[in-house]
Amino acid sequence: MVCGGAGFIGSNFIRYILGRHQNISVLNYDALTYSGNLDNLRNIAKDKRYSFVKGDVADKKKLDLGFKKFKPDYVINFAAETHVDRSIHVGAREFIDTNIVGIFNILETVKKNPRIKRYVQVSTDETFGSLDLNSKEKFKENTAFAPNVPYAATKAGGDLLCRAYYKTFGLPVIVTHCSNNYGPNQYPEKLIPFFILRMLEKKKLPLYGDGKNVRDWIYVLDHCEALRLCLFKGRPGEVYNIGADNEMSNLQIAGLILKYFNRNSSWIEFVADRPGHDRRYAIDSSKIRKELGWKPMHDFKEAFEKTIEWYLENKDWVERVRQKTGVFNPHIELWKGHKKQ
Repeated sequence: MVCGGAGFIGSNFIRYILGRHQNISVLNYDALTYSGNLDNLRNIAKDKRYSFVKGDVADKKKLDLGFKKFKPDYVINFAAETHVDRSIHVGAREFIDTNIVGIFNILETVKKNPRIKRYVQVSTDETFGSLDLNSKEKFKENTAFAPNVPYAATKAGGDLLCRAYYKTFGLPVIVTHCSNNYGPNQYPEKLIPFFILRMLEKKKLPLYGDGKNVRDWIYVLDHCEALRLCLFKGRPGEVYNIGADNEMSNLQIAGLILKYFNRNSSWIEFVADRPGHDRRYAIDSSKIRKELGWKPMHDFKEAFEKTIEWYLENKDWVERVRQKTGVFNPHIELWKGHKKQ
């Protein structure tokens, strides 16, 4: 059972897991909020091993019915409100409902279904807060939580519930913390697809602050393989950090996209920084590499260019998303009137 399987990482995971395992079936349980998109799974919609139920993890009764009908052996949860800017400018209520109440509901349902072998909760490195830009430190599994924005705080709350349900009830819960993903089918509010589409529209790339904020980037299919290993081989009660050691500043990411489109730095527009903007994330993934034998298989340069090409080749997908949701990242637009001098 995949909760939130119509989103970016969830849909890639469903396609990936069905491709790797012929003897499994997958139920995609998704509320289809603004970034949930069944178009992401169009190519497997008729696969007999795949089924879909529209439902919200915050709706306990419907969630229980989904579990009762499908009787899953394994559960993985991608369902989350994820966009940091939305948690700041729109409000955190939806984030609390999905990222805390939703996880509580899943845990309660898993508790009533002892047949479930493992439940993997997909989380984020943002729960750990921010690292110094010039430090060599990396987040480890036991790094203390220090979230700086509402989104990260709600994800940390859900992660702590998972820990408590393992310690108290012995639930077979595994929590993963991953760095920034990139790849096909990512909703265009996120940095890389947002910048690609700005180039196609011949618009400048807006960068918060000085643009030097650093993220550790991982190709989505490398993340999917790590999650597959956690789901089938991970130790219940454990936390696994997932990262590919590709630290890049937002300014560097913008530069790579400008280079691909043969444009210079004059296409960058610096805007006022957002509140609570973490300076640097970096993941120490030595535990999952040692215990589960995982390592990233995709070269950053090749996978990055493949990602750009996917958006260029799938403009119809982009247009359908635009018609459904309108402006991809209105929160950046809110800050453009406050240009950094």
